[in-house]
Amino acid sequence: MDPVEGKDTAQGFQNPVAGFAVTFKAMFKKRLTEQYPEQQKTTAPRFHGRHQLNRHPDGLEKCVGCELCAWACPADAIYVEGADNTDEERYSPGERYGRVYQINYARCILCGLCIEACPTRALTMTNEFELADSSRANLIYTKEQLLAGLDDTMVDTPHAIYPGMDESDYYRGLVTEAAPGTVQQVAFSKGEVQEGDSTFGESEPASEKVIGR
Repeated sequence: MDPVEGKDTAQGFQNPVAGFAVTFKAMFKKRLTEQYPEQQKTTAPRFHGRHQLNRHPDGLEKCVGCELCAWACPADAIYVEGADNTDEERYSPGERYGRVYQINYARCILCGLCIEACPTRALTMTNEFELADSSRANLIYTKEQLLAGLDDTMVDTPHAIYPGMDESDYYRGLVTEAAPGTVQQVAFSKGEVQEGDSTFGESEPASEKVIGR
């Protein structure tokens, strides 16, 4: 027999045996199966999970509607529409705020480039990773779903800026809570009306109003 041919034959026999040896070694090792979701593994502190839109300590929103996060997103998963604040309806300390904010988690790759682009630290990422859903529509998170909750020292937007403070004071951390007597303003942009205002025209008699329509 040719020496080269004999060597090839020996290697052809040893290769499957070596492969089975790996299998037999794994049979006696401790199983690494994670009992999810009954036992959830603790994520790292800087884990990239679901996004969160943050607030200032008095409740005003940090997002200024600049859309830099949407421009930085490589998956085109973020949609932002900015709008102007007014004294009668204020959502952030600056001139503008994010009127519409959406993140499509069917596209998002959780890379974190959006939070790096945010100039006001309005957008951060939480440790929440359970984002699966049976509907694509449910994977589009709106501003209401992403906005951080309220603490005891906060007042929900819209409301007036802290008296005597300006935008730079907010970002320097000089505002630590809502000013005493701060009340929520009427959200005209969302279709709200002031108490006592009628939504009917002048030619319509009050008797024709339908309660709860």
